[in-house]
Amino acid sequence: QVQLVESGGGLVQAGGSLRLSCAASGRTFSNAAMGWFRQAPGKEREFVAAISWNSGNRYYSESVKGRFTISKDNAKNTVYLQMNSLKPEDTAVYTCAARSGGRGAPTVVIDEYAYWGQGTHVTVSS
Repeated sequence: QVQLVESGGGLVQAGGSLRLSCAASGRTFSNAAMGWFRQAPGKEREFVAAISWNSGNRYYSESVKGRFTISKDNAKNTVYLQMNSLKPEDTAVYTCAARSGGRGAPTVVIDEYAYWGQGTHVTVSS
């Protein structure tokens, strides 16, 4: 059974930092692109960041570029999201996902991701 389990969410003040982790089990994702998405209350899920299978390519949404960093440890089957300079508008449930196919290339297209975690809550207070 394939599972993606996020951790590291919580409550932080504006300007603070959090590091999210997403540990995969049930199969290796060393040859898969991984992504992070978020969904704020009352809003649709949106793309945050994605990374290629070998960490050679990384994509970020404009709203997090320069503040968030996605990384991948294939040996640990884990993907991370380092979030710095957090803002109240970053408050959301953050979910990691793994792409099936696409030759390990990252994508912003939600439907290209086949495996999803349950999400972790991030709340940024002003």
